[in-house]
Amino acid sequence: MRILLTLLLTMTSLSAVAQDRLTIVELNAENLFDTRHDTLKNDHEFLPDSPRHWTRTKYWEKLNRIGQTIIACGEDSSGWHLPDIVGLCEVENDSVLFDLTRRSLLRKARYEYVMTASDDVRGIDVALLYSPFSFRLIKADTIHVVPLADMRPTRDILHVEGEIGSGDTLHVFLLHAPSRMGGELYSRPFRKHVMSRLCDVVDSLRSQHADPKLLVMGDFNDYADSPSLQLAYGHGLINVSSEAQGRNGAKGTYRYHGEWGSLDQMLVSKNLRSWVTGCRIHDAPFLLEEDTKYGGVKPRRNYNGMRYNNGFSDHLPLVLHLQH
Repeated sequence: MRILLTLLLTMTSLSAVAQDRLTIVELNAENLFDTRHDTLKNDHEFLPDSPRHWTRTKYWEKLNRIGQTIIACGEDSSGWHLPDIVGLCEVENDSVLFDLTRRSLLRKARYEYVMTASDDVRGIDVALLYSPFSFRLIKADTIHVVPLADMRPTRDILHVEGEIGSGDTLHVFLLHAPSRMGGELYSRPFRKHVMSRLCDVVDSLRSQHADPKLLVMGDFNDYADSPSLQLAYGHGLINVSSEAQGRNGAKGTYRYHGEWGSLDQMLVSKNLRSWVTGCRIHDAPFLLEEDTKYGGVKPRRNYNGMRYNNGFSDHLPLVLHLQH
């Protein structure tokens, strides 16, 4: 832990210097809940008296696991650089983000954050962490998605506008699309609906600004060739994560029944494509464990079924490098 804190202090000083590049991370944090009951949400699964026995000790272990993951994502070919922007999915509320940025292993990083407060029945939302030294917040807003018939309330889309070191304005969108509950075919219209809402906002931005620079990331619950992603491509967004792989065996951000796949995606507008110097899956060995049933490795998640695994997440993070 002491080594990580020393490394974090070093990277914080470096991040103030490296103004010509951005390191951007996207991670589904897998059920980053606090231990208090929200009477307006169905968060009973993650409470001290639940079958999972989600205690304060487990909560703080989880916070530091997520902090450790974010710090590790700063590794690249030139050394270490604290990530400038981090998009998180499956975070419960502002209290969790305060603890993560002010009281966990990340407390020396000096991250600021914004997040949504949507109608998701479980109470999970999306949040954006950013370094004020490399991303100056201009404004943040949420894009509400009105559910279709038979569609559960879903997460709002977060839109954050900020100025980067080059003086350019970057528009960042973070989304967590509806799951595949009920089957891919049944749930497909719900994810297309979310993407259609996003594309409407993208088109509106382009009508207001000359060639805006756009970054869209998150857990799409879809693959790069899925219909919802095809809709995004038709609106001038380029998937720069479709061929991302890890260095330690990961061929996707998620593994199900022994098969790797990437439900997490990063898309950029055409005017950002030349800035992309790399996009990879961060599969550091500590984020993995042996897949005893199917062979190979898999993400070291927080729970295996109902058994506490003291892990990180069932998703691996995507890391995007931009040079401007």
